[in-house]
Amino acid sequence: MSQKPILNLLKKIYGDSQGTVAYEKFNSLMIDFPRKSEKHQESFSSADIVLITYGDSLISKSDNSPLKTLHSFCNSHLKNIVSTIHILPFFPYSSDDGFSVKDFHAVDEQLGSWDDIQALNGDFELMFDFVLNHISAQSGWFKSYLDGDDEFKDLAVETDPNLDLSLVTRPRSLPLLTPFKKKSGEEVHVWTTFSADQVDVNFASVSILVKMVEILLHYVAMGATILRLDAIAFLWKEIGTTCLHLENTHNMVKLFRLILDQVAPGVKILTETNVPHQENISYFGNGKDEAQMVYNFTLPPLLLHSFLKQDTSLFSSWVSTLQLESRENTFFNFTASHDGIGVRPLEGILDKADLDDIIKMVKANGGQVSYKHNTDGSESPYELNITYVDAYLRGDVGNDPHQAKRFLASQAIQLVLPGVPAVYIHSLLGTHNWKEGVRQTKRARTINRRKLYIEELEEELNDKSSFRSNIFYSYCDLIRNRIQQPAFHPKADFTVLNVEPRLFCIERKNEQQRIICLTNVTDQEITLSFEKEEFKPCNYDILLDETVKNDQLHFKPYQSRWLTVNSKTA
Repeated sequence: MSQKPILNLLKKIYGDSQGTVAYEKFNSLMIDFPRKSEKHQESFSSADIVLITYGDSLISKSDNSPLKTLHSFCNSHLKNIVSTIHILPFFPYSSDDGFSVKDFHAVDEQLGSWDDIQALNGDFELMFDFVLNHISAQSGWFKSYLDGDDEFKDLAVETDPNLDLSLVTRPRSLPLLTPFKKKSGEEVHVWTTFSADQVDVNFASVSILVKMVEILLHYVAMGATILRLDAIAFLWKEIGTTCLHLENTHNMVKLFRLILDQVAPGVKILTETNVPHQENISYFGNGKDEAQMVYNFTLPPLLLHSFLKQDTSLFSSWVSTLQLESRENTFFNFTASHDGIGVRPLEGILDKADLDDIIKMVKANGGQVSYKHNTDGSESPYELNITYVDAYLRGDVGNDPHQAKRFLASQAIQLVLPGVPAVYIHSLLGTHNWKEGVRQTKRARTINRRKLYIEELEEELNDKSSFRSNIFYSYCDLIRNRIQQPAFHPKADFTVLNVEPRLFCIERKNEQQRIICLTNVTDQEITLSFEKEEFKPCNYDILLDETVKNDQLHFKPYQSRWLTVNSKTA
């Protein structure tokens, strides 16, 4: 493969002289990099399921490291259920639960070691976070910058605080610039988009870019088959703009794609951009030159809205728009993650009254709402902080007879959508809001970042009457059924069928199989005529493992039915 596109792109970003310098450094890196096996090049399949977890979401009362504990649990319970484990930032950090990285090359000793990561990689594929927008203010790199070390002199984005920065899009209600004093005595104001402890990395510097690409390649060498580009939308800075989704930000994604296509063509790029849908999917580029996957950020809040209203009309209309021009791209479908439920992706889809209804429900269910600063000085909701399990509560925990069924119905819908499903560990384990954690940290996001003792977790899972056991084993059964169906391949065709507003109905098909998937989003029983032309000849229910024997299709509250032809893999 020619490396000329890399040279041309670098010249476009940095000019002929600096672009050539960068290219020569990259060329040396790529020549020395051991080529990765291409066994993952066709990695998208119906068996792709990603587990999202912190390295210490599961901890042990014994001497086992958290990464060993996680590995043991996944081997015991999730082998042949999940294919990939996304270990959220496992590097030494100073704040933001891992996203303020002190050393990009090391594993946090409190979690384990690179040997533990390699051991996990022996049984599962791995997804790493490439936290490229910022670095910890307590990192060695930033200390070197403050000390005046030539190697790191361009690390931070220094900016005059008197400049008009009002157009800059702010993800959090915190100052954009933070003052620091260098060893020389000079005071500088540097860009800190997310917090004073998270110093933005200056990608306008070729020397800094080279260091970040070295990290990218290091992660590939250590086993990453998916690289999550954290907060990528904010990467490039230009005064007088929003500093969001700038051309050179997209050029950086293209650069990473070109490099990976050269040295590790099976490694996929996933962009994390919690923004409205059209902005989000812009990171697919032309379908072949940027990310292979983007987070489907509109899915979590809009799906929640459908269950709140007990009406799938709006959700179904939106799902119909998820057709992609390139078969090299797919969505990363998730309903929960370590963060809250972002509501910006609902802009232009839900009106204020509907959003207010969701916010009211979240607060009633023990959750909180986080806000962001707007350019006009106002604030608006940014994300809902609640476990996705308790977002589906109606009443008090333990007194809602439909909570488990309602939540599992939402996950059944997630599993049948076009794309690769990603499951947050606390959704899989049926974890309720961790209010005590919020009180301890004073951070709203802690509500769904609980650390569970493996010994206590195993006891709950062994208690078949427990809420956690009900969620976990039912969810695993859904996934087992899902991964056996060829029609759930991320590239398989889909059509949304508007058969009844209280039912979400989607057809998935490829040359091997056709499935009609229906889910009741209400607490009422529904009977549907099975004589509908859209269903023929699908008469075998995969989930119930039985053939439909009459002309009426019955749904209990929050029941899902997956219909195909005669057998599970027909």
